[in-house]
Amino acid sequence: MHDDKQMMLLRIYTDESAHIGDKRLVDELVRMARTEGLAGATALRGRLGFGGRKGAVHQHHSLGVGDNMPMVVEIVDTEPAVRRFAGTLGDLHHIGLVTLERVEVLHGSLPSAERPK
Repeated sequence: MHDDKQMMLLRIYTDESAHIGDKRLVDELVRMARTEGLAGATALRGRLGFGGRKGAVHQHHSLGVGDNMPMVVEIVDTEPAVRRFAGTLGDLHHIGLVTLERVEVLHGSLPSAERPK
């Protein structure tokens, strides 16, 4: 029996300057998640962060010159739906760390597989 409250949270780390062609990567990730019918996605802008092979610091600079803020896209849905979506990310550039964890949904929409079409 599937427990509706047990869901998965997929986090995709990137930065503000990451693009796919002329579109921002975070905008495309949220659009892709919506197109796939996932339960929800949110793009969050960080204040300061670092990571990756180079360990570059992403931060706000005075007067906004050279800003490249860290970004995180969070996606929540059932495990099969989130894993299927994560499998489509391999060809995208400028994605840093991608994490997956179990979460308990206390309030909110149904998983994609159980929402009315």
